[in-house]
Amino acid sequence: MKQVYDVDPNHTSLGFAGKHMMVTTVRGRFKDFTGQVEVEDDDPTTAVATLAIKVASVDTGQEMRDNHLRSADFFDAEHYPEMTYNSTGVESQGGNRYRITGDLTIKDQTRPLTLDVEVEERFTDPFGNERVGVEAKGRLNRKDWGLGWNQILEAGRLLVGDEIKIEIETALIRKVAAAPATVGS
Repeated sequence: MKQVYDVDPNHTSLGFAGKHMMVTTVRGRFKDFTGQVEVEDDDPTTAVATLAIKVASVDTGQEMRDNHLRSADFFDAEHYPEMTYNSTGVESQGGNRYRITGDLTIKDQTRPLTLDVEVEERFTDPFGNERVGVEAKGRLNRKDWGLGWNQILEAGRLLVGDEIKIEIETALIRKVAAAPATVGS
């Protein structure tokens, strides 16, 4: 039996981190997104996950940097307003750990991306909703998705590091199937 879970936007963090001037780490997140996970017979290895992220919602806590990230130098939010992730497979790593493979599309570039995932036990919240917590981590080279802008600093240092760490924490809420309509007599 198929279960469908929606990503709870109020209890989800889609975070990333990258090196700035190769010295400090800049952290950011995306604030506008939707996502869903479908699972057959409570078997996480059957999961199919989809995620759509509005790139204009990027937030690093610094407006000038955020505007630069939205520009054509990086995400080009005007022409490519959304990035997507669609899982293509899930492998058990033992216990509550899994490795999810999928396709990440940023701008017009689609490349494979693997995430290491930990799934928490399901529980029922005080409002009667079935929930499950998920943490996912991965790494990517931003240049693989056409996010190649950079500036060379003194002694050959780069302003922006190529490796980006992905850090996702989410609460999934199980969708309850609508009760079948009854026909009155």
